[in-house]
Amino acid sequence: MKFSIQSLYTWYGDLLRNPKYRWWVILGTLVYLVSPIDVLPDFIPVVGQIDDVFLLTLLVSEVSGLVIEGWKARKGDVGTEVADSSEGSTSTASTVDVDAVSVK
Repeated sequence: MKFSIQSLYTWYGDLLRNPKYRWWVILGTLVYLVSPIDVLPDFIPVVGQIDDVFLLTLLVSEVSGLVIEGWKARKGDVGTEVADSSEGSTSTASTVDVDAVSVK
């Protein structure tokens, strides 16, 4: 397995999106940030804060992404019902995304 920052970011993001583990990962990340035990010890100037800054940035970006997605989903659910003038009933409007590929 080849290690990369992108694979670590993807793994962390997928773990946060899993509702079963979400709060455990957030709590574990916060405990790691305040814990004196680090991968790179904090008493080393600049280098000691790199892992903390990286993890804090990752946590904030992923949690804010989850909050924004939830807000958009909730906002989208509010306006999905539209009135049908011919029958006088309500129907649910939906959008279908299609990826088209040209076949020659």
